[in-house]
Formats: sequence, structure tokens, C-alpha cells
Amino acid sequence: MNKSIAPNDHNHFHEKHACLLCESFERLTGKSLLAQDAENVSLGKQLFEAEFVVVSHGTEADPVFNYANQQALRLFEMHWSEFVTLPSRLSAEPVHQDERARLMAAVTSQGYIDDYAGIRIAKSGKRFRITSATVWNVIDADGAYRGQAATFSNWACLNES
Repeated sequence: MNKSIAPNDHNHFHEKHACLLCESFERLTGKSLLAQDAENVSLGKQLFEAEFVVVSHGTEADPVFNYANQQALRLFEMHWSEFVTLPSRLSAEPVHQDERARLMAAVTSQGYIDDYAGIRIAKSGKRFRITSATVWNVIDADGAYRGQAATFSNWACLNES
């Protein structure tokens, strides 16, 4: 996947990566990430245009995001090119990074969790709380670890005082 180019018709909405995310999610959780009833719409396009958030990061020592669907880009108030150069730890405010580190360690050892809640921050500085998030290890068909991903559809903006 050439992560420097946003998902679009020409690159089939990063179909291969979308399939990896969906297949890995299903293997670990036993659930489907997407409803499979859309006719003539690729899995990549379905995932990119989904109404819920999906993000993933790679395996770097300081993991960097390598995917965000449209809903994630809107929520984090970023363009694709900004998001895929962001270390994933920076999606949480510094005071919440210890919590995020514990989460990532739990996912690494258990494969996934499906009850994560936490505070994230958008590019503008707006804070939002996510709840009922599923975070999972991205594992390919050969069992190789390819990073981690998260999905959620519950979030609320936090009022600034």
C-alpha cells in the first residue's frame, strides 16, 4: 500500500489493506467489521466510507498511523497526508498516553479488546471521548503481526471550560 496517497477509485480505496483489517478483525473477534450485503461496492470503498471510525498503525518502534477512513479523518480534523505521518501515540493528549500504553500492551498480549474508552484530541485541539472501542492486533493470513487497528462508533465532544 502506498500510504502517501489517500484511498480513491484509482487505488481501489487501498483494498488490500482494507481486506487485511477486516479479515484480521473477524479472525480475532468472530465478528464482521462490515456488512457484506453491498452490491458492486468494493470492501475498500465500504470501509473508507463507513459511518464508524477505523484507523490502523504499523509496526514501527513508535507506531505511525497507516490508515484512516473518512469518518476518522473528519473526527481528527486531518487530511489523509497529515494523518498517515502521525505517530499514533499523539492521538491522545500527553496526560492520557500512559493509559494508551497500557491499552496497547493488553491488545498485544490478548489479541483484542472490545471495551476501550478514552480521550482523544483532534488537530484543532478539540477533545473527544470514545467509548466501546474495539482495538485489535492486525495479523495477516500467515500469522505475521502487521500492527494494530481500532474501530468505534461512539464518541462525544468534550466541552472546554
